[in-house]
Amino acid sequence: MPAAIETNGLTKQWGDLRAVDELDLVVPPGECYAFLGRNGSGKSTTARMLLDFIRPTAGTATVLGGLGSDPAIRARVGYLPGDLNLPRRMSGHEAFEYFGRFRNLADTTVRDSLIERFGLDPSRPVNELSTGNRRKVGLILAFMGSPELLILDEPTSGLDPVLQEEFRDLLAERKAGGATIWLTSHVMAEVARVADRIGMIDDGKLIREMTFEDLRHQATTEIILGFDRAVSPDEFAGVASVTGVEIDGDDVRLSIRGPVAEILTRAGELGAVRIETEQHDLDAIFIDLLGGAES
Repeated sequence: MPAAIETNGLTKQWGDLRAVDELDLVVPPGECYAFLGRNGSGKSTTARMLLDFIRPTAGTATVLGGLGSDPAIRARVGYLPGDLNLPRRMSGHEAFEYFGRFRNLADTTVRDSLIERFGLDPSRPVNELSTGNRRKVGLILAFMGSPELLILDEPTSGLDPVLQEEFRDLLAERKAGGATIWLTSHVMAEVARVADRIGMIDDGKLIREMTFEDLRHQATTEIILGFDRAVSPDEFAGVASVTGVEIDGDDVRLSIRGPVAEILTRAGELGAVRIETEQHDLDAIFIDLLGGAES
C-alpha cells in the first residue's frame, strides 16, 4: 500500500527565501502525523504543496499514491487551510452544497450531524460569522466527506475550549476509523490525543522526528515542591533528570527531563509537603528541543 503522504526533496523558494528546504517525509496510512514549528517555519507552505495549490521549486510530493492536483485524489482528502477564505455573502449551507457537489455527496447525514455537533447556524453568511464560527464551517467542509486523509492547518484556531475538546473527540473517532491525519498545531492537548509521530520543522528544514512519547520524555517540564522550611539547591545536586533548580521562599522549582522516580524519592527524604507539576505548552517544548538540536 502506498504512503498516504510522501515527499522527496520538496522545496519552495521565493527569491532568497527558502520556505521549505528539501523536505523528505513519509506518512503511512492510518497514522496521525503532527507537523510542528514556529510561525513562518514552512508548515502551511508544505500543506499547500501537498495538494498542488502552490507548485514546488524542486522535489516531489505524492498524496494517497497520486498527485494532489488530481481531482480523484482531492476527492479523497479533507483539507482545512490555516486561513479559510469563502465568498463573504455565501452562507454555510451554500458552502456545504457547493463543495459537496464536487464530491457527489448526495447523502447529507454526516454533514448534518457535524452541523449539530458544532452548534453552527448554517443559514448565516460568512461575513456575519465570528472567527470561531468560520472555523466551524471549515471543519465541516473538511470532515463531511469522511475522507481517507485529513490535512488540517491549525484546526482549532479560534474555537473555544469546549469545541476544541469536541474537535479532539472527532479527530480520535476518525483516526480509529482508519483515516490518516496530517496536522499542524500549537495545542499540546490536540497533539497528545491522537499523534503517533511528530516532525519538527524550522526555517523550512525538517530537523527532527519522534514519537509523541519520545517528545513527552525528552521535553523539559517542571515540578514544584513545597516545604515547611528553607531547602538548599544543593540538596538536589546529582539527582537524575534534574536540569535546573530555583528557590522561591520555601518552594523549590525543578526543571526536569526524563524519569521522576529519583526526584520523588529525594523529595520524600527532605520532607516535601506539597507537589505540583507544570506542563509546558507546545511552543515552549519546541523551543527547548530546538535549542538542543542547534547546540
